[in-house]
Amino acid sequence: MHRLGSARNNQWLVDQQHVDTAVPPPRPRLVRLPAARQSVTFDLRRTVMIVIDMVNDFCAPGGNCDRKGIDVRPNRKPVKPLNRLLPRLRHAHVPVLWLNWGMRPDLLEAWPKQLHTFDPFGKGTGLGSVLPGHPGRVLMKGSWDAAIFDQLDVSADDILVDKHQISGFWGTPLDSMLSNMRTRTLLFAGVNLDQCVNCTLQDAFFLGYDCVLLEDCCATTSPRFCVEATLYNVEHCFGFVSSSTKLLRALDADTRRASGKAARASRR
Repeated sequence: MHRLGSARNNQWLVDQQHVDTAVPPPRPRLVRLPAARQSVTFDLRRTVMIVIDMVNDFCAPGGNCDRKGIDVRPNRKPVKPLNRLLPRLRHAHVPVLWLNWGMRPDLLEAWPKQLHTFDPFGKGTGLGSVLPGHPGRVLMKGSWDAAIFDQLDVSADDILVDKHQISGFWGTPLDSMLSNMRTRTLLFAGVNLDQCVNCTLQDAFFLGYDCVLLEDCCATTSPRFCVEATLYNVEHCFGFVSSSTKLLRALDADTRRASGKAARASRR
């Protein structure tokens, strides 16, 4: 029989006479992560890491936000912790998904109220705008502005999803993809913490996913009180707050357990 299915956790076995839809998923790989308010145990094999909007517009010198006078240096703080964490997650077979703005050239996904958010005075400095001396159009799919910041560790096997709203679940295939992958837990990182990260995490919660926010892998250019409110609400309403450092320690503990089991099995 042949395996049929694009996701490791959701496959059939088929041949000319029969279809087996009851193929069991991989054996759970459980990790226990210290978090606020409580520690949380989850299955790495049903977990996806989502990194939101770590793109040139929000992180790089010369991006539209930088040109508007916004200090984007805070948004580069997640780069180092992400570059330490992502290779370890890939090694543990946790998919890494980059969820970034990527507008259509005709902006038909963007209602006037959304355009107003980025360009409140209608001066042509928001979504899809062509700026003097600027490479491409602002947050347009395929543009430099919407490209992942080049200091980040990106793998050819990572998953890329374009979004056109502050939440990555609206009008995108994200939920369908995660459902096909039989995802249970989502790890969240990226910018801006109090805006796109926060709204995507809340929608994930409403859709039934278990949400873990990695605080040191998130950032924002907003005032500190926005950070405090977001962390408080995630911790008390929408999931768990932890860090990449704690997750790396949990992965180390999982590796030691697996090595110990393998060593004991080899001695039998």
